[in-house]
Amino acid sequence: MNGQFAFLGETFVAALTTIVRPRQFRFGDCALAFQRASFEGLPVSTGIGLLLGIILAFQCAAALKMFAVEVYVSDMLAIAILRELGPLVTAIILAGRSGSAFAAEIGTMKVNEELDALTTMGLTPVRFLVLPRVVAAILAMPILTVFSEIASLAGGAAVLSMMNVPLTVTWDHYVSITTLFMILFGLSKSMLFGLIVGLIGCSAGMRTRSTADGVGVSATAAVVGGIVWIAITDGLLAWMCYVWGL
Repeated sequence: MNGQFAFLGETFVAALTTIVRPRQFRFGDCALAFQRASFEGLPVSTGIGLLLGIILAFQCAAALKMFAVEVYVSDMLAIAILRELGPLVTAIILAGRSGSAFAAEIGTMKVNEELDALTTMGLTPVRFLVLPRVVAAILAMPILTVFSEIASLAGGAAVLSMMNVPLTVTWDHYVSITTLFMILFGLSKSMLFGLIVGLIGCSAGMRTRSTADGVGVSATAAVVGGIVWIAITDGLLAWMCYVWGL
């Protein structure tokens, strides 16, 4: 536990130093990590978002069909996807793809004693390796979330059109129920989830043991820890929104 707090403190100090001296930030490494986390992950997150919207639409329509109000499925979809499920599901995907990748990359470098070499040359591993990946995860999450949410809403609209609900009606319900706060809250939550995924993934990599299964254990810990802390954070945010009436 003390090591994890030390890692967070070192990362925070490195972030402040980068703000003061931005030329020390490794933009090339950040861009590469951003590309792998965002653009290469778009097909997976968009596909799962589409399936999520289709599944939710069918499940909600089954409950509302007995009241002959299937049209209100669109309202439920917009609220659930934009506020909750869009950022949550996308963050879980990011933890599985990028969180494990961060842990494996840094863990392999530690096993090969490359981190010790960086320290010997006077380069801080946290500033050199961790910070670019954390920033990349924070920036990638909103992009992945937006595409996932659009795909989910499109999937829900397609299901409703099969139930004789015109697309124009579904669109009107989407627009009427969606607020600016709902959109900004979901995107802010996604950036927070990206921070969690980046920190936990890199922390697991930094704690890799020099054993045969060290890298695999670190990658597993990054995924499990990321998902657990995403769920805890999401629960706390839901409780705060309930208390504050948001």
